[in-house]
Amino acid sequence: MPKVSAGSLSVSIDGYGAGPFQDEDNPLGVGGKRLHEWIFATKSGRRMIGQDGGVEGVDDGFFKSRSNDVGATIMGRNMFGPVRGPWEESLWRGWWGEDPPFHHPVFVLTHYERPDLAMGDTTFHFVTDGFESALLRARNAARDQKVHVSGGVATVRQFLEAQLIEELQLAVVPIRLGAGERLIEAVGQWPQGYECRAVVSGEGATHYRLVRSGSSTP
Repeated sequence: MPKVSAGSLSVSIDGYGAGPFQDEDNPLGVGGKRLHEWIFATKSGRRMIGQDGGVEGVDDGFFKSRSNDVGATIMGRNMFGPVRGPWEESLWRGWWGEDPPFHHPVFVLTHYERPDLAMGDTTFHFVTDGFESALLRARNAARDQKVHVSGGVATVRQFLEAQLIEELQLAVVPIRLGAGERLIEAVGQWPQGYECRAVVSGEGATHYRLVRSGSSTP
């Protein structure tokens, strides 16, 4: 069965994975962009958005590894975009332009039906019957590769509470947001059923590797 993971999820030292008041101008909420500054300082992060430059190092290695052997992604509707309510005639096609960086099927959790959206070699499927259904479909699509739960915070928290994620990579950024969407209460207060197996300091974030308790994963 495909492994379920979540990688390079940025949180502040007070546990927030997004700021408050998400909208088109603030896709990560007010102040939330600061959580991802470490990503766009890396070579891999800049390549993802079609830009040159960036540095290689610890942070780059962690960010690059997030997509290794991933065959399907699950995300919440807020991560896909700021549109609320029925999709109706919305032309919103995601934050990533006409060539999204996934290159495999993406399953978007939503309460409202919408036809599949194909963009390049990425197809977004809109799932209305819950996260367990999305996981089943993602596992079928991933075949022998991993399923990646990419966000947002509420979606990751839902999977963690059900202990469906086997391995979680957290990138803790040395800032305090003070408000927004919280993933953990504080560094060291990990989700129930998970334990820390490794800590590595990077250039812009500290990387914590959490695994489901009782796992034989080293």
